[in-house]
Amino acid sequence: MPKKKDLLCQEDDRSEGGKISRYSGSGLPEDIWCHIHSLMPLRDAAHSACVSRTFLRSWRCHPNLNFTKETLCVKRNACGKGGVARCFTMRVDQILKNHSGIGVKTLILDIPDSCKIDICRLNHWLQIAIAPGIEEVTIFLHSNYKTKYSFPCSLLFGGCGNSIRHLRLTNCAFRPPVGFDCLRSLTKVHLYEVCITGDELGNLFSNSFALEHLELISCSDLISLKIPFWLERLSFLRVFECNMLQVIESKAPNLHTFKFFGNPGHLTLGESSQVKSLDFRLSNNFNSITYAITKLPSTVPTLETLKLTSFSERVNTPMAADKFLNLKCLQIYLAGYEAFSPSYDYLSLVSFLDASPALETFILSVNQDVMKHDSVFGNASPMRQILGHKHDRLRKVQINGFCSAKSMVELTCHILENATSLESLTVDTIFAGFIGDDVRRCFLQKKSKCRSIPRDMILEAHNALRAVSSFIVGRVPPAIKLNVWEPCSRCHAIDVKLP
Repeated sequence: MPKKKDLLCQEDDRSEGGKISRYSGSGLPEDIWCHIHSLMPLRDAAHSACVSRTFLRSWRCHPNLNFTKETLCVKRNACGKGGVARCFTMRVDQILKNHSGIGVKTLILDIPDSCKIDICRLNHWLQIAIAPGIEEVTIFLHSNYKTKYSFPCSLLFGGCGNSIRHLRLTNCAFRPPVGFDCLRSLTKVHLYEVCITGDELGNLFSNSFALEHLELISCSDLISLKIPFWLERLSFLRVFECNMLQVIESKAPNLHTFKFFGNPGHLTLGESSQVKSLDFRLSNNFNSITYAITKLPSTVPTLETLKLTSFSERVNTPMAADKFLNLKCLQIYLAGYEAFSPSYDYLSLVSFLDASPALETFILSVNQDVMKHDSVFGNASPMRQILGHKHDRLRKVQINGFCSAKSMVELTCHILENATSLESLTVDTIFAGFIGDDVRRCFLQKKSKCRSIPRDMILEAHNALRAVSSFIVGRVPPAIKLNVWEPCSRCHAIDVKLP
C-alpha cells in the first residue's frame, strides 16, 4: 500500500521470503479511531494527539478528563519547590484551552494537597468541563477548601446536569436550592467531608428518582436524614461518622444494604423496609452489641446478614425481647481498645444465637491485642452450661482470635453440644484486627514473613491451642469438621533464652 502522511497504525509482517509488508490503519472510519482514542489513559491520549491529525481532532473532544498528579505527570522532585501547583495548573489550563467542551463523559479533578487553586480558576475549569452529556463528576479537594469553596450548583442548570449519573464531592459545600431539578439521571452520590444540611439533601432528592447508591461520610452539618418514598431504586445507603446526625428516617421501599457508623440516634426504616444486609457500628463509647440485640429486631425485621463491630462493650449481652426471624449470617467483631470490659462474658453471646432461629453462619472475631480475661487454666469452677437452647440450623462457626478465656471455651462447647446441624468449626488462634483482605500468614499471602505480632499475643495463641486440645477436641462429634489455625511455626515461634 502507498505510504500516507498520517499513519495511525503500522505492523511489520515478515513472511517466509523475508519481505516486509506495511499496513496503515488510517483507512478505518474516523469514529472508530475516536473510540480507540477515548479508551486511552489521558497521558497516552495526549501523546497520540501530538503525532496524529486524526487523534488531534478527537483530542479536542476527548470524553475522559482525568486530572490527577499521576495522569498529568506532576512530580515534586521534577517541578521543584512550590512548582507542583504551577505545573498542575498550567497543564489543566492547557488541556481545557484546547478542548471544545463537547463530548465530555467523565471529569475527575483531584487537586494535590500542596496546590492552592484560585476559586475563580476552579469554577472556570468546571464551567468548561461540565457540559450537556457529561455522566460522571468527581471533585477531590484538600481540607483547606472545605470552609472556603461551595460547588456551583448553577453549572448544573440549563440541561448540563441532567445527564450526570455519578456525583462525587470531597471537602467543599454543596447547597442544592429549593426547586433543584437538575440531576434527574443521578444514580450514585458520594459526599465526603461535604457541608450539606438535611433540607438541602431533601432538595437534591426531590427529582433524583433514579438514585440507587448514596454515601454520606463525615458530613458534619447533617442533623437529620430523611429519605422519601419516591426513591424506589435506592438500594444502598452508607452513613459514616456524621457526628451531628440525630435522625435517620428512610421510606425507600427497596433499600437492600445499609452501612452505619456513628452515634446512636432515632433510626426508622419504614414498614415496607426490605433491608437484607446491615453493617452496624456505634462510636467508641456505646455498647453496639447490646444496642443491636435490643433495638434492631423490630427496626430491621427482614435482615438476613448482620455485621456488628463493637469498640466498647461494658456489659454482657442481654436476652432479646424480639427475634431476627430471617437472619442467616451473623458476624461480630469485638475490636476492644481501651474501653472494652476485661470481664466481658463471651457465653452471653448465646442470646444472639437464641434470637436468630434461622441462623446458618456465625463468625466471631476478637482483637486479642487488648482483651483481658480469666484463663480456663487454673480456674477451679465447673464449666457452665445453658440448658434448653437448640440452634438447629447453624452449620458453620468460625472464631477468629480464639483465646484461653474460660467464657470463650464455654461458648464453643455450648455450640458443639446444641448446634445439631453443625458441619464445621474453625478456630483461629492468631487475630489482631482486620487488615486488607484479612490475610495474616506468610503461606497464604506468599510473602517471606507473617505480619508482626507482639510476644504476649503469641504466648496467648499457644495457650489457646492448649485449651482446644484439653476442652474442645474431645467434644467434637465425628460429623463435624474441626479446623484449627495455629501460630506460624516459623514467624510466630517463641524464642527461649537459656540462662
